[in-house]
Amino acid sequence: MPMKPAPAGIPVSDLIDNAIAELGDWRGETLARLRALIHEADPDVVEEWKWGKPVWSHDGLICTGETYKAYVKTTFAKGASVADPKGLFNSSLDGNVRRAIDFKQDEPIDADAFKALVRAAVAVNKADQAARAVKKKG
Repeated sequence: MPMKPAPAGIPVSDLIDNAIAELGDWRGETLARLRALIHEADPDVVEEWKWGKPVWSHDGLICTGETYKAYVKTTFAKGASVADPKGLFNSSLDGNVRRAIDFKQDEPIDADAFKALVRAAVAVNKADQAARAVKKKG
């Protein structure tokens, strides 16, 4: 079920809740679990709704949450710059910037490794923001 564009005046958290509920299957449960892990990893994360899907940001885009028939995908905007010691990235591996994880039905989620990726993505965003600030001053 494709996620709809954000209607005006509806809180983003409600849009994400509704999208999860509309799925009504393992994909909704998986997306809800990933959302919870993102919040555990970064309590200051900002939820947004862009491109018809949930997006999580902190000093820049962290990742998106996308649902397809056979998997739930999280695409990390700067994933190629994020250390992945547990090898969670399994999609979009040939890109110069993004990396993604496809979560299939009944596959376990390594919660600790996923939260480490989220924290690493936030660190990349913060470093990029700091570098831009220094460049502006110089």
